[in-house]
Amino acid sequence: MVAKPAVPPQPADAEHIGPEQVAALFAALPLGVLGAAIGAAVLSLALVRLGAMDLRLCFGWAGYIALCALAHLVLFRQYRQDPKRDERWSNWAVWFAVVALLEGIGWGLIPLAAAVGGNFDIEMLTMVVTLAVAAASIPAFSPYLPAFAAFFLPTTIPYAAWSIASATPLHQATALLMVVFICAIFGLGVIANRSFSQLIRMRIQTTAMAEDLRRQKEIAEAASLSKSTFLAAASHDLRQPVHALGLFVGALRGIPMGAEGQRIVEQIETSAQAMDGLFAALLDISRLDAGTVDVRPSSFAVYPFLDRICRDHAEEARAKGISIEPQRTSVIALTDPVLLERIVRNLVSNAVRYTDAGRVVVGCRRRGGRVAIQVWDTGPGIPADQIGRIFEEYYQIGNPERDRARGLGLGLAIVRRLADLLGCEIKVRSKVGSGSCFEITVPVSDRETSKLADADERSQGALAKSMVVVVDDELPIREGMTTLLGGWGHEVVAAASGDEAMRLLASHPRRPDLIICDYRLRNGENGIEVIEALQGEYNHAIPALLVTGDTAPDRLAEAHASGLLLLHKPVSNSKLRAAIANLTRHTEEDLPATAE
Repeated sequence: MVAKPAVPPQPADAEHIGPEQVAALFAALPLGVLGAAIGAAVLSLALVRLGAMDLRLCFGWAGYIALCALAHLVLFRQYRQDPKRDERWSNWAVWFAVVALLEGIGWGLIPLAAAVGGNFDIEMLTMVVTLAVAAASIPAFSPYLPAFAAFFLPTTIPYAAWSIASATPLHQATALLMVVFICAIFGLGVIANRSFSQLIRMRIQTTAMAEDLRRQKEIAEAASLSKSTFLAAASHDLRQPVHALGLFVGALRGIPMGAEGQRIVEQIETSAQAMDGLFAALLDISRLDAGTVDVRPSSFAVYPFLDRICRDHAEEARAKGISIEPQRTSVIALTDPVLLERIVRNLVSNAVRYTDAGRVVVGCRRRGGRVAIQVWDTGPGIPADQIGRIFEEYYQIGNPERDRARGLGLGLAIVRRLADLLGCEIKVRSKVGSGSCFEITVPVSDRETSKLADADERSQGALAKSMVVVVDDELPIREGMTTLLGGWGHEVVAAASGDEAMRLLASHPRRPDLIICDYRLRNGENGIEVIEALQGEYNHAIPALLVTGDTAPDRLAEAHASGLLLLHKPVSNSKLRAAIANLTRHTEEDLPATAE
């Protein structure tokens, strides 16, 4: 499904700005009108006390200003109680401007009344208060320009007009100052209104952009989930035939054939191993994302560990005409040796793959309580602007044609995840044309000697003969497993489901020594449930091996939580042989020969 393109944020128009402007008007209203009413009352008392005006005129004017303030407060209350005020913002704006106009007329009359009295000092007193109130209307009324104009112009223009018409030179001079004041303050009000409107536009656009970003994020998350679901399903379906192919190749090796037949089998096995490597990289990413990889730190000698890795890559290096050398060291590290080996193997494999001349050196350096394991090569080097990207998934330098022989570009992504899991630091130093050095730093053990020898390699000879139950819904896998395990000397009962396995086992007097079960079976059947049912039927914890081709993180987590030994398709014959040997080595001692 193709996602619809997100609609870009639209410019904020009056229908969006208007409600914000009116809301700002009413937000500043109570303090502003109450301050103006108190100012009117104080001015009236002063004028009466100075004997400049009639008592009834002063208190009548103050009462008028108080009524205007009350009207504004009533309007404020009704506005706050209106649940649809944003929809009816224009009506509220008109009523606000009407009351502001009436109040402005009131403030514009008091200087005229003082001027008629002929006392210039009193006239100036009233003008100072009036102009102060007019200037204070900028922060209070400028969010909505019509309301500001409705209050400011009636407050200031009447006295300015009277001064211009006056024949007194003092009043004419005052008129000129009044005109300058009116123009300047009104201009400031217009600028404040534009700034407020621009601020609202920016906020509305920011909100729209945030909403658009949220939609884009949801689309990206949905696409990522769809990709993960598809990858898990496709990986599972593709792993089934690859797993069956590996089983049949293992069975073919036990059949006598000519040199040409052996060569073809080797080629088939090489191709199967290449596919296995690609699937293993995808599986590692899924397992790390699922959080199903446990860290099990232990002390181990670093040199045997590095020597084994170098020996495993020696033939590939020799074929390219380069040398690979582990540097001797007596350091003992304290970390998870299995996960660290995955990291170092990836680094060494990359070094050998990208080095065409010279050598690869693997060694370590002590740094206080830690040891830095380093992989040096004389390859082409990495440009400085690409070093930060080489740990990204599917990113490869110098492979635009996506040559699968050079991998998927997941190796260093897995290295980064594993290093984060171990809490280790990865560093890269490189110079184009000279080579690179990859370094991972791990803790040093406080033990003086290592009691860990090289990893045991299990015998590839004959295993103890066991009775193995294979449950898999893929016929080629059942046939391949039956042929392979039969060639190893085991008795095999193969079934497509748990119920079929129960029916086939009913005629067998011997209790199974091992259960090998696929994790996801047909009709929603679960391999964990099948194993538990078979163990319950015999009332014994029969050793069991869970095999899966799933890469979905939630399924991997569930399989991991079962506590069963888990192998991931395609399973190599050597890995399957070692797992069977590990699970069945005590079977003959611990289990009776016949079913209970």
